[in-house]
Amino acid sequence: MPGRIVWFLVPDGIDDPTRVSGGNVYDREIRTGLRERGWSVNVVRVADPGAAEPHAEGSSAPTAVDTVPDGGLALVDGLVGDWAAAELEAASTRIRVVVLAHMVAAAFPDASDATADAERRSLAGARRVVTTSRWTADQLVERGLADRQCITVAVPGAHRSPPATAAEPGGELLCVGVIAPHKGQDLLLDALARVSEPGWTCTLIGSMTVFPEFASRIAESAAEFGGRVWMPGTLAPGELDAVYRRTALLVAPSRLESSGMALAEAQAHGIPVMAAAVGGIPDTLGMGRTRAIGNRGGGAMLVLPDDAAALADALDAWLSDPGLRDRLRTEARHARTLLPGWQDTARMVEEALVSA
Repeated sequence: MPGRIVWFLVPDGIDDPTRVSGGNVYDREIRTGLRERGWSVNVVRVADPGAAEPHAEGSSAPTAVDTVPDGGLALVDGLVGDWAAAELEAASTRIRVVVLAHMVAAAFPDASDATADAERRSLAGARRVVTTSRWTADQLVERGLADRQCITVAVPGAHRSPPATAAEPGGELLCVGVIAPHKGQDLLLDALARVSEPGWTCTLIGSMTVFPEFASRIAESAAEFGGRVWMPGTLAPGELDAVYRRTALLVAPSRLESSGMALAEAQAHGIPVMAAAVGGIPDTLGMGRTRAIGNRGGGAMLVLPDDAAALADALDAWLSDPGLRDRLRTEARHARTLLPGWQDTARMVEEALVSA
């Protein structure tokens, strides 16, 4: 599609290996996917106004918005949208804005009034909104933040990988995500302390610098397991892939999750998933909007959210029942063959851009 140009406003840490996040992965894949589809993608890195050490190449919010010429098309990461809410609101008559909403900030219980207001203002001037899950789209509509007809759902794709080769009895557990209260690593450690079945180890991968006090408490709790819980922080892509390849079960104990990139990555490796029935997790796992607890196909088990005892029971079931493990592995390897690719995600984003 020659001649198609978009200014992509993203957080300045999009390519920073120490700032691993699902949002950054998604943005990088969209950047690549749009370019492969013939778009000229001008990436504008925007500095977090609250960061103690912003990247040197990051622009301020006003400068970033001014970079887009009159009549230009801007694809704006939702996080940047919150930082540049006033500027985007003022520029909405000058440029065409499409917001890429990875999450709904107002849905988080600790969201401040200022954060919710910034989200509302950034979305108000958008011609289109792209969400990464149907749950996020539903939340935007229910909260009056976007009209249904203006929303495009572009779920995360995956690069299909060789199936994981974890050996029996399935004790290699993995949890991936920034070490943060909403990701629920404290719930997982509480659950593991209650598990009666032996033979498990657990790897917690994710940045420990975003919520340092919480991460410090998690590290202290992990140390009490005598080496059975490993916390390496963030890993390079090759190192992370190696961990996935030897993983038996991905555990996602999140208290709130818009979609869950780690879930898609586990599915790409044919790894069974145990996850809280919350937010966009069921949708990401191919279960639609169900909140039914237990194994409902797709190589996944849903558990009650924010319930360490329920998670412990589910982990005990996984560790003690070879038949359950075999069934979930078979389902997971089949689900792996049905995953959308990132080219499908880029196509959906492109449709939103074209219609803006």
